[in-house]
Amino acid sequence: MIALNVYGESAESPVGNGAVILTVPSAPESFVENYSDRTATTLGFTWVDGESNGGSNIQDYTISYDQGSNSYVSFENGIFGQAYVATGLTPGRLYKFKV
Repeated sequence: MIALNVYGESAESPVGNGAVILTVPSAPESFVENYSDRTATTLGFTWVDGESNGGSNIQDYTISYDQGSNSYVSFENGIFGQAYVATGLTPGRLYKFKV
């Protein structure tokens, strides 16, 4: 196989040279609120990994939210572990989170 880009062609590599095809991991499950973290502007939650990791260890998570528009926006990236506390929320506003 030969790769081609704006810099030219690569040297030929043998087919099946060790590339690992990964798939998207299953969505996290058991997403629950930690009531002890709740304040007027704070919400905490935990989750567990889904059935499949996609062929590689999960390195980190992204937390997204929707405020009723059915369009999720990234809230926090690079979350390690399976728990998060969202801070700086607006009291009285509806938030839907996903990991």
